[in-house]
Amino acid sequence: MKLVICAGPATTGKTSVLRHLARKLSAAHRRLAFLKIDVQYADEDEVFAQEFEIPTRKVYSGELCPDHCSVLVLGDALAWAARAKTDILLVETAGLCLRCAPYVDGGLGIMVMEATSGMNLPRKIGPMLSLADIAVVTKIDLVSQAEREVFRARIKDAAPAVRIREVNALYGIGIEPIVAHVLQTPDVTDQLMLRGNPPVGTCTICVGKKEIGWQSHFGVVRALENQNFYRGE
Repeated sequence: MKLVICAGPATTGKTSVLRHLARKLSAAHRRLAFLKIDVQYADEDEVFAQEFEIPTRKVYSGELCPDHCSVLVLGDALAWAARAKTDILLVETAGLCLRCAPYVDGGLGIMVMEATSGMNLPRKIGPMLSLADIAVVTKIDLVSQAEREVFRARIKDAAPAVRIREVNALYGIGIEPIVAHVLQTPDVTDQLMLRGNPPVGTCTICVGKKEIGWQSHFGVVRALENQNFYRGE
């Protein structure tokens, strides 16, 4: 099973990009599953279930940051998707914490940003961009060619190794190269590790434990099937 994690600020077009991606992958006879991680409201799981007739789930991070929540529930989500005999698990996360990144080694990390957000946006996002494999730039039709070039240069300044893909998320123009990246991504292994070092803090994730799954963590944790609970040392 392949794992695709899509992050980015709100209103950038993450869901639209993933819908076009899912449409192409379904046409290629890949079995998909979809997980949405958000703070307090989301209906994307219902949209994907109705449009593509695939297994979907969602989880609210609540008082946890979405990236923190993603680390805790991703192990459960992979097991759920494997039971559904999924070829590709698509994860859309709010990714609101600019100190963290939700990507894992062995999966494909896609970061979506809009060209209208300002020329300095790539300098402000941090690991959400610098640790991604692909930077998808949307709303390119709303800026000039000069602004597009400056935006691309700023992305390269912040993340020299990232692949930049400009996409019209409304009509799906430019989505084919991203489909190719997904299909070329190797299957995930049983032991996944968070990509990059978490910031210093007081929870087990923030102090540097990179193992995926709530079973590896202590303090306030969250499983895919449960609300917050405390797991003592």
